[in-house]
Amino acid sequence: MMQLWIMRHGEAAPGHPDARRELTEQGRAEVKAMAKWLATTLDASRDQLRIAASPYVRAQQTAAIVAEQLGAQVESLAIITPDNPVQPVIDWLQEDAQQVPLLLISHMPLVGALSGRLVEGDPRSSSRMPTAAIAALQAEVWAAGCAELINFRHPAELV
Repeated sequence: MMQLWIMRHGEAAPGHPDARRELTEQGRAEVKAMAKWLATTLDASRDQLRIAASPYVRAQQTAAIVAEQLGAQVESLAIITPDNPVQPVIDWLQEDAQQVPLLLISHMPLVGALSGRLVEGDPRSSSRMPTAAIAALQAEVWAAGCAELINFRHPAELV
């Protein structure tokens, strides 16, 4: 079974352009809490984890905090910005994300739509994803309706 962790960036400050919005102090705290939780949850697969993040500043900042906690590297993935369609992400998962645990760090509405499509299969499905929330999925193949949601956490549950 393959593992996919889908994370929404931490709370971000308002501003324009959207791609340059930065994490707030609250957002940084949320991400640090979730990174610690993720480190204990991953255990053995932690050393193999691949992290891909949206190129937007708040996602890159989130990824840097998580990567520091996990001792991992971050790669940018241009197809996971807020309003990107879900199907190209699923196609990418099928082609490039095999056999190693993967953490995608992105934005709403994409993270909700991706989680919903992989688990429910319905293009109208969407999961609620508060800031810094993480959905853990597993599947034998990354396709609509083929994944199982095995864990879901958000910062408010960790306090």
